[in-house]
Amino acid sequence: MSHSKQKIITLKHLYINKGKQVGLKFYPDEIIQKLAKTLPNPKWSKEFGMMYLENNKQNLDLIYSTFKGIAWINGDNFYTKRIIKKDNKTLTKKEITPTDNIVPPEFLQKLILKKYAKNTANSYISFFGKFIQHHQGQDLKHISEIEIRTYLEKLVKENKSHSYLNTMVNSIKFYYEIVLGMPNRFYEIERPRKQTTLPKVLNKKEILEMINVPQNIKHKCIISLLYSAGLRRSELLNLKLTDIDSEKHTLRIENGKGSKDRISIISPSLIKELRIYWKEFKTKKYVFEGAKGKQYSAASVLQIVKRAAKKANIRKNVTPHMLRHSFATHLLEDGVDLRTIQVLLGHASSKTTEIYTHVAINQLIKINNPLDSLYLENNKQNT
Repeated sequence: MSHSKQKIITLKHLYINKGKQVGLKFYPDEIIQKLAKTLPNPKWSKEFGMMYLENNKQNLDLIYSTFKGIAWINGDNFYTKRIIKKDNKTLTKKEITPTDNIVPPEFLQKLILKKYAKNTANSYISFFGKFIQHHQGQDLKHISEIEIRTYLEKLVKENKSHSYLNTMVNSIKFYYEIVLGMPNRFYEIERPRKQTTLPKVLNKKEILEMINVPQNIKHKCIISLLYSAGLRRSELLNLKLTDIDSEKHTLRIENGKGSKDRISIISPSLIKELRIYWKEFKTKKYVFEGAKGKQYSAASVLQIVKRAAKKANIRKNVTPHMLRHSFATHLLEDGVDLRTIQVLLGHASSKTTEIYTHVAINQLIKINNPLDSLYLENNKQNT
């Protein structure tokens, strides 16, 4: 019998009266209601709009046996586990930065076991640390949905960005759903509406001026590579010498955003510059290294980009990511199709890439303005 014809009961994790409960969500049905009342001490939650009972193995087994052949039990949300990508790089404790040791040890351990990306892990630690500080003295397990919504509303009133709010929600959900094993406990928390902001870009002349400004070959190569391959700052820092294919003029980006690998392009002229740079700096593992062969710092890259923009008399607030935006926009203006740009940037969705159509100025310049057409028609009629 197909699920569409069956009665369906969806299991939900709830936290009521300082205890884990299992909620039974179903459409009003006389048979299901009668059977549900035979379960041990069932209660009704007005807040969640569903029947619930104590969450323990005995009750879970009883739910399945009681409704066997009567209703299909949807336990997808209840038993959901995050899929681990097999080739994800294993995170180490040295790569994560606890916030004054206030984040529970099991929180850190789960980040490592689930192989979260280093940047994501550190963001979750930082944000959940702020959540803990706000609820100082409270038992985390006993914080209610209402209290969490109140906290999120406070952040909204403080004009925190969409990205800030989304990361905070993710860090909170990670603790309760992944660490404590309570999937979808906070399914009623609304996500902030995504703000639609256009990416800020530089024109080709500004990019060239920024590249030509630095006297230091290393700084010149950093700016050029961010733009030439459309790299994120973290991807630039993680780039190894073995990732560059000088014959095919491509480079391999490993463990990019979302722990995905991809291939991007690199200018042949930049490869020549990189050879000159390498002869001087003799890096061992990474393309750009700091003291004692360690990875170059993100702060140094930001400083190099900002200093070059200032010397090039660019008044915009230039960031490394702006060079990535410019790479994508200039490709689109030069006629490269969106699908190819999506692959080069490593975007999971084409909708993310489509935003560049709004800032591709060259394509707009080619459009005939309708006002000019009106004047042309008018002149024809008067002659």
